[in-house]
Parts: sequence; C-alpha cells; structure tokens
Amino acid sequence: MNYFSDLQHFLSSHTALKSWGSELPAIIAKGLSIERYGDLPGWKAALDSLPNVTSESMELATQVRFGETSETDSDTKQKIKEALEALIPWRKGPFSIHDTFIDTEWRSDWKWDRLIDHIAPLNNKLVLDVGCGNGYHCWRMLGAGAQRVIGIDPSPRFVMQFYATKHFAPDAPIDVIPATLDDFSQLHRSFDSVFSMGVLYHRPSPIDHLKQLKSTIRQGGQLILETLVIEGKLGETLVPEGRYAKMNNVWFIPTPETLVSWLKKLGFKNPRVVDINQTTIQEQRATEWMKFQSLPDFLDPADYNKTIEGHPAPRRAIIVAECP
Repeated sequence: MNYFSDLQHFLSSHTALKSWGSELPAIIAKGLSIERYGDLPGWKAALDSLPNVTSESMELATQVRFGETSETDSDTKQKIKEALEALIPWRKGPFSIHDTFIDTEWRSDWKWDRLIDHIAPLNNKLVLDVGCGNGYHCWRMLGAGAQRVIGIDPSPRFVMQFYATKHFAPDAPIDVIPATLDDFSQLHRSFDSVFSMGVLYHRPSPIDHLKQLKSTIRQGGQLILETLVIEGKLGETLVPEGRYAKMNNVWFIPTPETLVSWLKKLGFKNPRVVDINQTTIQEQRATEWMKFQSLPDFLDPADYNKTIEGHPAPRRAIIVAECP
C-alpha cells in the first residue's frame, strides 16, 4: 500500500510546495529504509495485518477515536489490538480504535487543552506539525477545522503508528512524513500555522531551528512553539553538560524571557508566553502501552522538583508568535 499517494498528489499540485512533491519519494525511501531500521519490516507487517473494517464514526477529541463497538466483531477487535500492540511503545495519545484503548505514555490532550484557546483558529488552514511523533496532535488540528495537516517526524515507528490510525480514516487530509526539516532542499512560506512541540531543546542550534520554522510560515501566519524552560532572568539558559532527565540529547533550556527575546531577534511579531506548566507524573508515565521508564524514573525520588541529575524538573512553556 502506498500510504503517501494522496499527499504526493497534493504536494505536486500545490504551486509553492511542488518541490516537496518532487523530493518526497527520495525522502520516504531514506526515512523508511530497511537497511537503516532493522525493525521496520515487523512494523510494516503489523500495518498489513490490520483488518479492513468500516469506521463510520470518528471523534477527534480527548481520545482520538475511530469506530463504534457495533462496527466489528470480537475476532476483528482482537486482530486490531494485536496489530497495535506490535507497535508498542505508544508515547502520544490517547487513542481509542474499535474498542482498543491506547493509554499512551503522555496525556497529550492536556497539552492541547493548554494551547487551543490561545492560538489563531485553524479553520480551513494549511498546518505543519514539526516533530509530530505519531500524529496525535495532527488529528486534534484536523478536528479543530484544519483544511490539511502535514506532520513530519524522523522516527519510522511513530510514522507507522500514525498510518495505523489513518488506516481507519484513509480519506482524512492528514499525513506524516518520515523526515526532519533538514531533509528538504527548500522551505516554503506556505503554512498558515506551524507547530513545533517538544523539539527545540533537542536541536544543537535552537536559533537555526527557529529560522527554519519561520521559513515555512506564510506572511501573517502563526508559530506555536512548546519547549522546556527554566525559571530565571532574561539571557539565562541551562546547557546540561551531561544528561537531562536521563536524556542525552538536550542542548539548550532557556528562560521564557530568553526564548521570547530569541523570537524577537529573528523578527517574529508579538511573541508571547501563553502557558507555563511543570510536567507531572500524571501527565507522563509508564503504561501498558509504554512499558519502559518514564517521568517518575527521571526525577529525584526525594524531590520531584529536580531531575535525577539535580537539574530543575521539566517545565514547559507555550509561546505563540506571528510571522511578518
């Protein structure tokens, strides 16, 4: 099955994004290379094992839900559950698919609830979600009225998880590309709203990432940025020498004021902090669908306000800004 045929048609017929359409086959081949990802055949087999069932109902709310109880028999439900379990760990969600409830590591709906009232309406908008994971928030963007949503994420497992969900709504105008922004030779100012959530602190050069994001937003469009922050003054930034909450790829964690100043320096209009929230062990935790270590294992057991390494515990800010 060619999961990307609809996206290919859209990009090839879009005046500004036509170059993305021409590059898409090579990007997909690289991003879903069996030589690079030895587990990929098993994940593809899980997708291929999903039964062809009718999902006449879909709810893009707290639980992104496909299908009603009455639409499938118990044998079909079991096949669906087994295919989805083959894609564990599931990190973003929750999802409910024909009675299989995927209790993901993150209660990603909490983040969505914190931002949705502060952003420009997504009605009839072309939306880009950079670092989208398995696409949970992409579905929420579609549910908020977006005309089309394109997510990009370099993890092939997350891409396979996304297409496992899209299997039950194949005509939905939403796709996830196995890539990063670095994989495209050109970035086009074509998107009405661009999201980058949980990405900035993983980038060795946060300024370059913000520049890339700006290069994808049309004039008057909006950036929605969510990232780790620390308490402190303008100009202060934590650069962990070792790990941060057991992650070895955390580079820069600025104060909210510092992050706003970066956006101003890059020419964004009216950057503003709309939410700051310390992540709790209720929002991020191990479940039956993500059985590995999670936030409780990353924090100081004697003081949940510190990471296991002694850094400030994860605090996340949402910043919204317009593109001139």
